[in-house]
Amino acid sequence: MVQVEEKHNRRQLTSSYLTSVVSIMLVLFMLGLLGLLVLHAQKLSNHIRENIGFEIIMKPDVKEAEIIRIQKMLDAVPYVKSTVYITKEEATKRLSKDLGEDFIQWLGDEENPLLPSVDVRFKAAWANNDSLAIIENDLMQQQAVKEVFYQKSLVHLINQNVRRISIVLLLLSVLLLVIAIALINNTIRLSIYSKRFLVRSMQLVGATENFIRKPFVWSGIMQGLLGGVLALIMLSLVLYTANKNLAELAQLQDLETVIALFLGILALGILLTGLFTHLSINKYLRSKTDKLFT
Repeated sequence: MVQVEEKHNRRQLTSSYLTSVVSIMLVLFMLGLLGLLVLHAQKLSNHIRENIGFEIIMKPDVKEAEIIRIQKMLDAVPYVKSTVYITKEEATKRLSKDLGEDFIQWLGDEENPLLPSVDVRFKAAWANNDSLAIIENDLMQQQAVKEVFYQKSLVHLINQNVRRISIVLLLLSVLLLVIAIALINNTIRLSIYSKRFLVRSMQLVGATENFIRKPFVWSGIMQGLLGGVLALIMLSLVLYTANKNLAELAQLQDLETVIALFLGILALGILLTGLFTHLSINKYLRSKTDKLFT
């Protein structure tokens, strides 16, 4: 009879432990999934911003050496990501390719109207109308520059949409973090609640609070660690499947950032389970006996 009861208790403890681990795993998985979404959304927005067209058109009589000087000057400033010098011949080839025919033959004896230019791509933080307007004004001070062209309305629209998406993702992240903390807290509290009589029994035989608390906190930390590891395995599978089916997604990934996110998820799981286990066990260590039945 005693053996049957011991097996039943052991089965209950195992079931409670597994339920806690699975619950923690699912919460951390959802949190990590949102983290990956935020990271990829940020990378995508930066990629779009850094590919906004900004073209510096030169005057027709400017020497190539002067254009190269301006290009090198732009390459030296911290807000420029890349520059490309486009000669008149290169501009002609590009336009002919876009039109599907050689338009030069229709000009007859007239001179090629296309002008040399420098195609500039800025870093994401500078790809907004205010910054670009200042840069445009500075470039127009150069005597070799005839015109600076970029689509102001497109830049405004991109930054407006990025700002809106960022706000939505931020609110969603905060909401999910609060929900994750609440769910992990409830999971740990229920796990400790099922062992409250064991805590009282240990107190009755003279065990100190630290002696009782230590194995419970350690068990909570191990639950968080195991749940975190399982969550990271699931996230890795999702990331692998997404990369396999969407080749473009790999271009948006930064391995160091993803690793940092994974370590953050693991640390969060360990920290929250350890903390909430400590708080929950303290509650029952200091409860009166009659309160254990409510």
